[in-house]
Amino acid sequence: MPTTEERIAPALDLTHVRAQFPSLTQTVNGHPTAFLDGPGGTQVPQRVIDAIANYLRRDNANTGGAYPTSRRTDTMIAEARSAMADFLYCAADEVVFGPNMTTLTYAMSRALGRELKPGDEIVVTRLDHDANVSPWLAIAEEKGVTVRWAEIHDEDCTLDMADLASKINSNTKLVAAGYASNAVGTINPVNEIVRLAHAAGALAYIDAVHYGPHGLIDVKALDCDFLVCSTYKFFGPHMGVLFGKREHLKRLRPYKVRPNTNAIPNCWEWGTLNHECIAGIAACVEYLADLGRHHGIFGDGTCGDGRPARPSSEPRPEATTTRRAAIVAAYEAIHEHELGLLKRIMAGLKEIPGLKIYGITDPARFDERCATLAVRIANQTPLELATQLGDRGIFTWDGNYYALNLTEHLDVEKSGGFLRIGLVHYNTMEEVDRLLAVLRGIVSA
Repeated sequence: MPTTEERIAPALDLTHVRAQFPSLTQTVNGHPTAFLDGPGGTQVPQRVIDAIANYLRRDNANTGGAYPTSRRTDTMIAEARSAMADFLYCAADEVVFGPNMTTLTYAMSRALGRELKPGDEIVVTRLDHDANVSPWLAIAEEKGVTVRWAEIHDEDCTLDMADLASKINSNTKLVAAGYASNAVGTINPVNEIVRLAHAAGALAYIDAVHYGPHGLIDVKALDCDFLVCSTYKFFGPHMGVLFGKREHLKRLRPYKVRPNTNAIPNCWEWGTLNHECIAGIAACVEYLADLGRHHGIFGDGTCGDGRPARPSSEPRPEATTTRRAAIVAAYEAIHEHELGLLKRIMAGLKEIPGLKIYGITDPARFDERCATLAVRIANQTPLELATQLGDRGIFTWDGNYYALNLTEHLDVEKSGGFLRIGLVHYNTMEEVDRLLAVLRGIVSA
């Protein structure tokens, strides 16, 4: 996250933000709806809805045809790929579209598995979503590869980096780790994880699904080999996106049908893509860029006072510099707003009797976590809590959220997992206060 001195964005204009999300106006039992379920999937702005509908209304066709709607489809996909390249800070031919992160990871694990042999090792972590664990377990079982587990510090649900380092050796071929935990909000030191992997000659595969709505992604600065994310977690449609370094996408052999091109990135995309949702991906990236422009980014790539809007690494040659700079500015504003929400909710939760917070709770360490909180309350199951909150228009999640190894390790799986509260930039202080008031009422009842 940026330091205080580097932050360049003004306070988030919540009126402007919330006006773009039509779903936020709903009510439940007379209560305004508070969407605190962002980790499971965020709401989408109207422009994303319009982009999907307009594609189906006007341009619906398969690719590669010698007629206008097909050509417009080709152009739209290329534009969406360029938009995601600006979002991730890579080249357009390093962007692969797929149904979801899980499918993309299974596909990549199969391709990487062609090169694995008995005696090789893969490192996974106890903190990860199972989509960055099970694909590697499956290919390891098939190829006779050893899987080593990096453990966590139970008291704050952070990775034990010394343990992780000890599990990486000359036999390690891949290290799979999350950018941020979808269950407890921990932001992992991914730069160090990538460095450790590369020092041993291993590849680094980063799951950024949960980090995407909260923090700026820069794969060039990170130097990871692969990074996956899901656009429905950062205000877009239900699809997944994979970044792969060009050298790897060209060298590895994907499992694919024979007529599909051998050119990257298309050779990694199975069958006909979800064109309408890809149109929505371009719109969600533009939403973020416009958010940055609204909060001080000018068309010349500067902020309102003339300072440059600094991307976090040198621009790639084909980058749309202004769009990337605007995305940087958007995440500056998002981070500031979410930090305020996190401070408010953490202080309130700590005052509720019988409530346990899993993960980092020290405000001095909030740069190590995002505003996703896993809690439990004595004598209430997570499902009971989520149901009572839902009846009052406050949407949260209960269960394990596919972070199964974490809930089993912390011994909460058999009793319902966690109640997860997930805040994103369209959430308000008033919604936080409503949640805290309802939880206090449940405890005191």
